[in-house]
Amino acid sequence: MEQLNVQTLVIGAGPGGYVAAIRLGQLGQKVLVVEKEKNLGGVCLNWGCIPSKSLIQMAKSYENTIVKNKKMGIIAHKVEIDWEQTQKWKDKTVRSLTGGIAQLLKGNGVSHLEGIAKLTSPHQAQVTNSKGEIFEVNFEHAILATGSSPIEIPGFSFDHKNILDSTDLLELKSIPKSMILIGGGVIGLELGTVYAKLGTKVKVIEMMDQLLPGTSKDVAKVVEDKFRKYQSDVFLSARAKSWKEAGDQVELVFEHEGNNKRVVADFICLAVGRKPNSQGWGAENIGLAIDERGFVMVNDCLQTNHPHIYAIGDVVGQPMLAHKASKEGEMAAENICGAHYSTEDIQTVPGVIFTDPEVAIAGITEDEALAEGLSIKVGKFPYAASGRAKSTNETEGFVKIIADTEEVVRGVEIVGSHASDLISEAALAIEMSALLDDIALTTHPHPTLGELMMEAAKVAKGEPVHILPPKE
Repeated sequence: MEQLNVQTLVIGAGPGGYVAAIRLGQLGQKVLVVEKEKNLGGVCLNWGCIPSKSLIQMAKSYENTIVKNKKMGIIAHKVEIDWEQTQKWKDKTVRSLTGGIAQLLKGNGVSHLEGIAKLTSPHQAQVTNSKGEIFEVNFEHAILATGSSPIEIPGFSFDHKNILDSTDLLELKSIPKSMILIGGGVIGLELGTVYAKLGTKVKVIEMMDQLLPGTSKDVAKVVEDKFRKYQSDVFLSARAKSWKEAGDQVELVFEHEGNNKRVVADFICLAVGRKPNSQGWGAENIGLAIDERGFVMVNDCLQTNHPHIYAIGDVVGQPMLAHKASKEGEMAAENICGAHYSTEDIQTVPGVIFTDPEVAIAGITEDEALAEGLSIKVGKFPYAASGRAKSTNETEGFVKIIADTEEVVRGVEIVGSHASDLISEAALAIEMSALLDDIALTTHPHPTLGELMMEAAKVAKGEPVHILPPKE
């Protein structure tokens, strides 16, 4: 058994693990990253963020060609989809990024092993590579970045034929005629929108009383209204009960409005959330503290109950977002090298949902503020009043700013085109405790969607310019 001695062992090379390893390399540490998959980048780069956004962009381009561009006088007489080429393009995009990570690790002096790592003691791990070779790794520090996996529900285990997970949706060999989507949250609705735009009849079964639980109801309503236009059905406050094969299709029985209903489709995609990967890498061997939901317990410096072992990303809790994992990876790396960064210093972790229209949120939502009984000022400005939105033929949605009574910006909700690009200004405003005036008095270039933030701030102050004051 070969012995390896490192200063820091990183288990998992997703957006948290590889970023932590790179930063540690930059800080002069001797680092080993162990990743069980052949390709680096974790779920985000291989089966999540990047491939899904590639398909989302493809579907948007297709929709623009056959529908939206007609209003601008562009008429396409024949539009075809080469799905095989779409999949090749998506996969090439993924490979270019995962290959880039390998180069970044190497360029920063970080070693990498493909294999499964298991902690055997607080300062040792055993790594078995793809060839069956075993390495014993001695380390001073460790970072656990093991990520998360799709959740199953009783009676709906993934068989990857009739019951699919989100990864399966990315790898379909053809565009389905119909599908049943259990779960109207972020992951399911993003990919459900892709196929709905391409002609698939999608039926969404959502247990909560709105799509995209966790967003304000007025935000979710914009997305729901648009989704229903794609010959798709949405059943809210509904619960999946059972399923069976029906010839070449599947039949789902679900409870809705007090009655059992049935729907038939090519397959069922289960997208009801993700669970932490807290098993299989030796947590039990060292008595690592894990809570009742399966999350590794850490303090504000991301240390576990073994202070020299850190944990980051999905495995430590919500929000399960790639950029949150990356930020925590940097913080853990810095703290290992003597810094004292705390998660309590982070004012907001913005979230983005790539539905159509897009949704982006930073800080507190209006619904959350009202539920907490907070006194707030709200400014809401519609895309339909934006010159830039009109010129791009994308006028659905709004920007909403939530401020406290002292006019400190506490939250921003955006539903509309390029929400994912606009939210960073909001995150910065919240991070620096900006006032409404800081946004309203900043000159925003015209004509741009960025003006929506300025206009919403003016509305919150009671000084709207390009819309009439809201009725009392």
